[in-house]
Amino acid sequence: MATTEKIFRKDILKGKVALVTGGGSGICKGMTEAMLRHGAKVVITSRSQERLDKAAEEMRKEIGGEILAIASDVRKPEEIIKVVDATIEKFGRIDILVNGAAGNFLSPVDTLSYRGFRTVIEIDLLGTFNTSKAAFPYLKKSKGVVINVSSNLQYQGIPFQSHVSAAKAGIDALTRVLAAEWGPHQIRVNCVSPGPIEDTVGLEKLLPPAATVEMTRNIPLQRFGKIRDIEHATLFLASEASSYVTGTIVLVDGGEALRRTWAFSYPEGVLNPTDFLGKKSGSKL
Repeated sequence: MATTEKIFRKDILKGKVALVTGGGSGICKGMTEAMLRHGAKVVITSRSQERLDKAAEEMRKEIGGEILAIASDVRKPEEIIKVVDATIEKFGRIDILVNGAAGNFLSPVDTLSYRGFRTVIEIDLLGTFNTSKAAFPYLKKSKGVVINVSSNLQYQGIPFQSHVSAAKAGIDALTRVLAAEWGPHQIRVNCVSPGPIEDTVGLEKLLPPAATVEMTRNIPLQRFGKIRDIEHATLFLASEASSYVTGTIVLVDGGEALRRTWAFSYPEGVLNPTDFLGKKSGSKL
């Protein structure tokens, strides 16, 4: 797969400042790296300062550029406001906001705790609202861009994913509302919605090895995605290449949501996540 430098100009985000929630790991770390690689200064935030510091140091060594790591809990407005304030104090502006903080685990509704469902909604959906609202005054000044990280789970009834499906459906709806309300301020708001992405904790947690071959066959492009696929979509949406694109849900899933099938064969027709995963499942948050 072509590197981002072969597709996008090296300085396409020069002079821009990006704030990324969940930017210390997984897909959002890849999104951060892409923006850093193409000239942006970046602030990353998540709950673990240790993880953030490690990720920031790795990126400084591998890519260079300016990156600031600040721990926060996106569920708490006062904490994310402090991150926004620190970003302005350090870099003076916010041009790009990536709402990527998320939580997920497998659990059927009957064993999903009230707290577990609420926690995922709060991290994913409430966190997206909190961070967008806190950053709005500065996005208004810069005529900035918001990229919300959603998924493709909510477009069908995926077993054991009620909590995250509800949260991501809310993010899709919030994206469209913000695009409509903030468009007159020249703020563009879009979603990147990944499908199954290789080398991520999410795929390892949610898909047993035995299911990977069959699942790949059901993806029209016949492969799992790579973090680089999400990087390409991020640079498109963060740059002037998408200057007339807002309120859009960009599915980056190889067409998986078009052909997803769930053929579970269990005695008495009962879906059992323990059998499916071969390990304990349930509320983890």
